[in-house]
Amino acid sequence: MIPRPLYRDPVFDGATDPTIIWNRSERSWWLVYTSRRATAPAREDVSWVHGTDLGVASSADGGLTWLYRGTIDGLDLEWGRHTYWAPEIVDDGETYHMYVSVIRGVPDSWHPHERHIRHYTSPDLIRWTFRATLELSSAYVIDACVAALPGGGYRLWYKDEAAGSHTWAADSDDLHRWRVRGPAVTISAHEGPNVFTLGGRHWMIVDEWHGQRVLSSSDLDAWQPHGLILDRPGGRPDDAGFGHHADVVVTGEEATIFYFTHPDGGRRSSMQAARLRVRDGELTCDRDEELSGPLLPVGGPGCSP
Repeated sequence: MIPRPLYRDPVFDGATDPTIIWNRSERSWWLVYTSRRATAPAREDVSWVHGTDLGVASSADGGLTWLYRGTIDGLDLEWGRHTYWAPEIVDDGETYHMYVSVIRGVPDSWHPHERHIRHYTSPDLIRWTFRATLELSSAYVIDACVAALPGGGYRLWYKDEAAGSHTWAADSDDLHRWRVRGPAVTISAHEGPNVFTLGGRHWMIVDEWHGQRVLSSSDLDAWQPHGLILDRPGGRPDDAGFGHHADVVVTGEEATIFYFTHPDGGRRSSMQAARLRVRDGELTCDRDEELSGPLLPVGGPGCSP
């Protein structure tokens, strides 16, 4: 059976904001995440949420077990300790592109510190080269999600905290130069957009902090809101809270959602996984479903799970 929780960071116990990417050279799945410093000395502020690295764990058995590998180095552009949140990694077949939220230093409050999304590239998921700080709709943007468009090119969705914490979108022909399109989802304050295609339809989930809001689209332009998933407590260990900031990997007619919980209502967090399915036109998720097989194709994308 799939272990519950799926993964906990062995250093700071604060694994959040996952992205899942296939490492072509190593032939394993990599889980890259915000490594919140949940075990930092207690203070009456939010400095423990800042000063975070990007943690890495790998799996050679289709996501059944994960081995902590360390943190990604070489992202700093200036002296000092900085904050890295919510990585998004896209593989164009030759190069890995990472879009990561960056805050200068280690703030002890949420505001008014600027947040920017930076673009890095890598040949191997280890050595990263800075390419640009994206010029988007404000200086308070986080939580990048990138997907290929059916007609060619790419679309970036992100949270703009200066615009009601809504999801905005930008387009690119080459993953380097981006053109802001404008607001994409404005039905609520939220974060962590994630877009994928399943059951012949495009889906977006966003974290409303009381579960994941589901939206659907036929063209990736107009989004129709549905209900919530991961809004009710699960019965497995460490899965009693809401499911937060998730990533989705599609495998055939099913998909796996990777999310995190705050099982004690405090700092520490645990990674969990569950199946997504489309039934009668609705996206469904039973977080208590027993999962006995690999979560992901053992041989990589395109292989049977």
